Amino acid sequence: MLTYLQQFNPVFQALVGGCFTWGVTALGAAAVFCTLKVNKKLMDFMLGFAAGVMIAASFWSLLAPAIEMSKELPIPSWVPAAVGFFLGGLVLRLIDMVLPHLHGGLSAGQAEGIKTSWQRTTLLVLAITLHNIPEGLAVGVAFGAASAGLPSATLIAAVALTIGIGLQNFPEGLAVSMALRREGISRFRAFWYGQLSGLVEPIAAVAGVLAVVTIKSILPYSLAFAAGAMIFVVIEDVVPESQRHGNIDLATGGAMIGFIVMMILDVALG
Repeated sequence: MLTYLQQFNPVFQALVGGCFTWGVTALGAAAVFCTLKVNKKLMDFMLGFAAGVMIAASFWSLLAPAIEMSKELPIPSWVPAAVGFFLGGLVLRLIDMVLPHLHGGLSAGQAEGIKTSWQRTTLLVLAITLHNIPEGLAVGVAFGAASAGLPSATLIAAVALTIGIGLQNFPEGLAVSMALRREGISRFRAFWYGQLSGLVEPIAAVAGVLAVVTIKSILPYSLAFAAGAMIFVVIEDVVPESQRHGNIDLATGGAMIGFIVMMILDVALG
């Protein structure tokens, strides 16, 4: 399969990767057809797992290659990683302040972003959509980096990152569809909106790969930017959500396992 993928340009590769992660989000959302509710302990473990995957991917698949690439530049190798990482978190924070959204388990009065009269269900979907922007961006930047022919960024490493993000998208799709179902909407609508939250991933993936193949000099900054954006999402939302019901040790264990799985994927395959 990897040999088959190599014959395509990086934009198409990123699109396929983004569609894969979107598809796993849809698969998680489809679980709403099979059950009325998910055990809170299992959900908290899965969210912790998602956090661990994202943290590991941020370092092994994004920051480490960014630092390695920067060794060829006439500036300290940590500068692009630090600048890109900071900007990734900053941009997500700005979007967070502007985009109306509501995290699961909170009342409508606790919605973030610009005040709006949008329905609670819309705000819940937008919260997960916000998660998926940096994930899609990371996939696109990884495939763009692989196309540059640098030893620190390979096609198989980009595939490993895509698989890792896909794994953690399953609980995210499940979480949003179940949250919507609890709001009283039908199973089909809960699934529809749940999978729709992942549609931004192939879009962000294509945007990310186009940016780095057009201006290759921003590549290390772009990798670090995606890492900073993902870490922002993990700390600002995924970890707190995984511990909201008091299952702190279980969520922490899930994060540890998720980190190990993503690390193995990246090191063994990359």
